[in-house]
Amino acid sequence: MRLVIDVSRSPEQNAAVYYELAKKARKKLEGLEKAIADTRRKIEALRQRKELEDRAVEKAELRKRDRKWFEKFRWFVSSEGFLVVGGRDATSNEIVVKKHAAPDDVVFHTDLAGSPFFVVKCEGKQPGQDTLLEAAVATASFSRAWRLGLSVLEVFHARPEQVSKKTRAGEYMGKGSFMIYGKTEYLTAELRLAVGLYEGRVMCAPEAAVRRHCSDYAVVVQGRDKSSDVARVIRKKLGGDLDSIIAALPSGGCRVKS
Repeated sequence: MRLVIDVSRSPEQNAAVYYELAKKARKKLEGLEKAIADTRRKIEALRQRKELEDRAVEKAELRKRDRKWFEKFRWFVSSEGFLVVGGRDATSNEIVVKKHAAPDDVVFHTDLAGSPFFVVKCEGKQPGQDTLLEAAVATASFSRAWRLGLSVLEVFHARPEQVSKKTRAGEYMGKGSFMIYGKTEYLTAELRLAVGLYEGRVMCAPEAAVRRHCSDYAVVVQGRDKSSDVARVIRKKLGGDLDSIIAALPSGGCRVKS
């Protein structure tokens, strides 16, 4: 650093000159910092506004697109091409089993209280072991086991005629609950999901199914991040409607596997 000294002035006078210059520079720096902060706030406000506008556009596009009946439920298309639907709560469990389980379908559930019912829609075809395992993974992953931090869960499947509201004398079967009669088969399911876009729809499902049908996807595992934060990460990677992604994620916290 080089200082220019006016020899016609005393050292004190020269020091005073530089002191005033320093004060002016400090004020300019403070003004610059304030301008930068204001600019950052404006940029953030514009970013949030654009995000809201983008979400509005996406929702408008979703409204234009015909919603399929299964979009009210948990759903995915298996790697073998079978539609699989599941309940989100007691009411939708009731609807899935009573209204949408045809005689040749396969019903999935667990012994853990509060688990969803999932139904593989067979439509006259026989699902393979891949579809059965994927349905089991979905049933386990969307159950309370996810929130409890369990890594695997036993899931059973049965035919619709084995699922009934009929109980023994004096017993009561609440909404979304059913009795299972007869022999059932159990599968060990790992709790692990992925999210992708299937025909423009957000599909959260076992990774094998998402990998088969989606060009890009994000793997979701158990974690402590909020669904809204996880959804933003997924949206940045894949696109799609933010609210639809949030709704598709399992409850109880999760994270995107890097």
